[in-house]
Amino acid sequence: MSESLGLLLDGQKDMEVVGKASSVAEAVEMPSSVDPDVVVMDYHLGDGTGRDAALGMRETFPNVRFVFLSRDDSDDAHLAAVEAGASAYLHKSSPAMEVIATVRKVAHGISLITPSMIAGLVSRGKDREHMRESLSPREREVLQLMADGTSARQIAGRLGISYSTVRSHVRSISTKLGTKSMVNAVVTARELELVN
Repeated sequence: MSESLGLLLDGQKDMEVVGKASSVAEAVEMPSSVDPDVVVMDYHLGDGTGRDAALGMRETFPNVRFVFLSRDDSDDAHLAAVEAGASAYLHKSSPAMEVIATVRKVAHGISLITPSMIAGLVSRGKDREHMRESLSPREREVLQLMADGTSARQIAGRLGISYSTVRSHVRSISTKLGTKSMVNAVVTARELELVN
């Protein structure tokens, strides 16, 4: 939790910051005497993820509720938060009053991660996995190079294959991802987190 967020929450009449941690290790080692009702946690920590910290903290604080606050808006991060039993997941750009309102709701036992949201995340995860598995290792390599801005001719030279073979891979990738052009294939691949 950042210093400013801690001050903001501690400044609310119905809230008190009882502890702070900047790593998974610090969070997991928090003494039982702290006994938080709600933990506001970043998803990315220096020595792991918020998921790791939440799962570790549950051993000491089985009834604690978690609000994840992160810049990572990926499905993988959201799914990891769900797996950790998070009650809410907010983007770090969320207004301060939204964060405060969310903490209040979660403290009252309200989960802002609905079953339909979880179903959507799982469904997208399955779609992504299916598409990832449908691409050959060479197609994934070509797709990543295209996403990096490498031209088809440069890819041919870099991989030691002919230009026509690259074009064949491009057609196959577009077909498998259900797109009509390589530009659309790269956009889709980014949305599905198939490329960096």
